[in-house]
Amino acid sequence: MPLDIRIRRHRRSRREHNVSCAILRTVPLLALLTICSALPAAAQPGSRAGNVSAQQITEYRQKLAAYEQARAQFEVKAEAYWSAIAEKRRTRNARRRDGHAIGPEHYVLTQPPIYSGPARPIDPTAPTKPPPARTPLPVVADFLRHAAGEFQFTPRRPQSETEFKAAYAKVAAAHGLTREQAVRIYSFEAGGNGKYDVQAGLESSRPNARAISTALGYNQLLTANTVEVLAEQGDAILSGLTAAMHAAPEPRRRQLAAKIPTLRKMLAFARSVPNAWSAHVQLAKTPKGLAIHALNLDVDIGPWLQTHKLLTSVRFAARKGYTRPLTAAELEMMNLTGDGNGFDMVTMPQALRAQVPTSNFFQRGGYERNPVAIRNNTVAKLIAATDARMDKESTLPGARALATAF
Repeated sequence: MPLDIRIRRHRRSRREHNVSCAILRTVPLLALLTICSALPAAAQPGSRAGNVSAQQITEYRQKLAAYEQARAQFEVKAEAYWSAIAEKRRTRNARRRDGHAIGPEHYVLTQPPIYSGPARPIDPTAPTKPPPARTPLPVVADFLRHAAGEFQFTPRRPQSETEFKAAYAKVAAAHGLTREQAVRIYSFEAGGNGKYDVQAGLESSRPNARAISTALGYNQLLTANTVEVLAEQGDAILSGLTAAMHAAPEPRRRQLAAKIPTLRKMLAFARSVPNAWSAHVQLAKTPKGLAIHALNLDVDIGPWLQTHKLLTSVRFAARKGYTRPLTAAELEMMNLTGDGNGFDMVTMPQALRAQVPTSNFFQRGGYERNPVAIRNNTVAKLIAATDARMDKESTLPGARALATAF
């Protein structure tokens, strides 16, 4: 605010204060309420009224009116656009269920409207507020602490990355994931050099680094992913662990046997809610849910969770009758947008990929928070950008080591 238009605030004397109070006591209550309601926001308690001129308030209200009008006009267009996106998606799903062909007319082929009006003005009379306190996200130390406290479980962490990569490659290959799929997804998700315990935001040791999500490991499972994979694939994981136990010599057999009761308890907890993403999200926020996430750090169980995260999408495509192997970029589309939306992209003819905006596969809020999808705004561009990043990151030491493990 320019100094030459500031109004200096003076502290009132006790006498002035007493006179003011005496005058106010003579004003009928109704009249007092009328006077107060007519005061601008600048005069309300806790505001910065003393530093704001009448001209500034007038200018603010004019700018606010212009902003609200422009924003309302934009929202009409945006609501219509995203309603059309949802309707077209419902149509495609119905046609796919009925075995009917899907063509360009079943997608919205225009890009989402972009707001280009004035920004919302800052209220000069609003009290200055401190920035909201940021609640830190749980990190590996928290997952380990909850695992010990809730289930008396301590993951067997690998002696080296080579050990974890070998375990992961063995499980992934046994379940049909190709080396290309595993290595390129790892390169994209974990940056081509991420360790088995890498968490999103903490990939490097830069000062002041902080976690940006709970995504963990080679395939970056969120806490809710871990709960969901365990709920849905826990029986297979238990069977695999039991088979490994029977095949192992002592004392390794006892080591694996000790994990089975704990895994059963965790599985029971993961299945204590309906098998729905929203329920798993809520469960994952609890101490026991955070504890389950620590399974990703266990060299005997983590590879199963990481593998099954990808297998869920592979099997979804197979159930839909998709016969050729998914490319790593196509598999990542299913990981990025969900199996249904990703499969929609995967099965799209190449010629159509260049026409269809990526907005067709997102909810409005998710799309507007995803700069990658906005920048690469057609299916063809998004897949190409994903492939390009995979090409680059696959040359790094971690990716090359994982390829060797296969």
